[in-house]
Amino acid sequence: MRNDPISLDRLSAEVEAKSPAFTAVADRIWGHAELRFQEHRSIEEQIALLEAEGFRVTRNVGGIPTAFMAEAGSGGPVLGFLGEFDALAGLSQEAGVAEPKPVAPGATGHGCGHNLLGAGAMLAAVAARDALAANDLSGTVRYYGCPGEEGGSGKTFMAREGAFDDLDAAVSWHPGVVSSVMSSRSLANFQVYFRFHGRASHAAGSPWLGRSALDAVELMNVGVNYLREHMPLDCRVHYAITNSGGVSPNVVQAEAEVLYLIRGPRVKEAQALFERVKACAEGAATMTGTRMTMEIDKACSDTIPNTALEMRMHENLLRLGAPAFDEADRRFAAELRRSLSEEDIADSIGAVGAPEEVGAQVLHEGVLPFDGRSRAGNGSTDVGDVSQIVPVVQCWGATWAVGTPFHTWQAVAQGKSPHAHKGMVQAAKAMAATALDAFRDPELLARAKAELRERTGGRPYACPIPGEVLPPPLRQQRG
Repeated sequence: MRNDPISLDRLSAEVEAKSPAFTAVADRIWGHAELRFQEHRSIEEQIALLEAEGFRVTRNVGGIPTAFMAEAGSGGPVLGFLGEFDALAGLSQEAGVAEPKPVAPGATGHGCGHNLLGAGAMLAAVAARDALAANDLSGTVRYYGCPGEEGGSGKTFMAREGAFDDLDAAVSWHPGVVSSVMSSRSLANFQVYFRFHGRASHAAGSPWLGRSALDAVELMNVGVNYLREHMPLDCRVHYAITNSGGVSPNVVQAEAEVLYLIRGPRVKEAQALFERVKACAEGAATMTGTRMTMEIDKACSDTIPNTALEMRMHENLLRLGAPAFDEADRRFAAELRRSLSEEDIADSIGAVGAPEEVGAQVLHEGVLPFDGRSRAGNGSTDVGDVSQIVPVVQCWGATWAVGTPFHTWQAVAQGKSPHAHKGMVQAAKAMAATALDAFRDPELLARAKAELRERTGGRPYACPIPGEVLPPPLRQQRG
């Protein structure tokens, strides 16, 4: 039976009282906008605040310089809050401006709201710690500073080193356009460099002596593009040519490189498709007389939803209601929405399963219904690896105007806005309340763990990143 000694109103008030320091950190991290595994200033902002709150900090988790863990309390259960703070390349944008206006052309920007994500998860962790102490409850609260989610799979490297093994459950959220439970099964993926090594030659004088690595890259891409007709419909393949062999067309290119991102609904499907893509690379090398080498950059597992925890989080979201947006919030959101097409708005709400009428709102001022059924996802996240180890629950926070696409200047422009702060604080309340339910309700945790065992078939976690593949910072040090 649910034990409910903690008032949600009291918890909300305490989160609101704590929130200014955390929104300030979110804004400063927005200003740093550091790329994957380079988030040194961002983690110092977070660590300073958590140490001021009395958390015990462990740095270099998994051997990664920008991964850390902050802990408070003692004994079990142990609940983790997952935070991120990395930005994206080429998305510089002035805050609060409803038209494209980069701070510095070509610079980075927080186009996925991770400045808010980490600060909101920290706020929830501190609120949960305070509520445990105030109600004389035992348990350990842990905040994980997780680097490199954008194309780096920081949590996967951390999971491989056992960072999440002693958790009972984990909680997180993501900035978005609605308030709701986030229940979707994201795609597993492999990110792999294919490098071709040929022989340089004068392209006009003696082309027969050359062996073009760039030709090999192009032939590989052609082969993979033909492969698209014959791969499962729920798989995805993307590539970027990262080295075209130089800028001199009169030289046969001796070196060239292409980076592939290969996705599938489960690790085994992504692995199978990876093998077929690799065969295209091997064939291209054979056709061009070049040599191919391959380097796995990273990988991540699919996300396993947890209905037991999600239903409890949904209850808490309903009890909390929508963020208290005001007319100034709505005016800026309406101004920004003028830069969005009808297709942008329809795709934005469709991706989270929102009904069509939500698209008429400039900011989402409700909570989406949730019946316990998960949606299929098209993206990937390293939260998936944590969810393969322990039960994980997540929510969306309404931090952006309805219709805002991810990874765009519009998302960056809203990253320091008052309405984004309100959405972040509301998500922190939902996370803290759900974590407290897990702390004081052993039956809830037991159901969540039983559900995970059923979904995995009891199989232990197997990291999709081979053991010899180092995290990028350590790879660079070795090189």
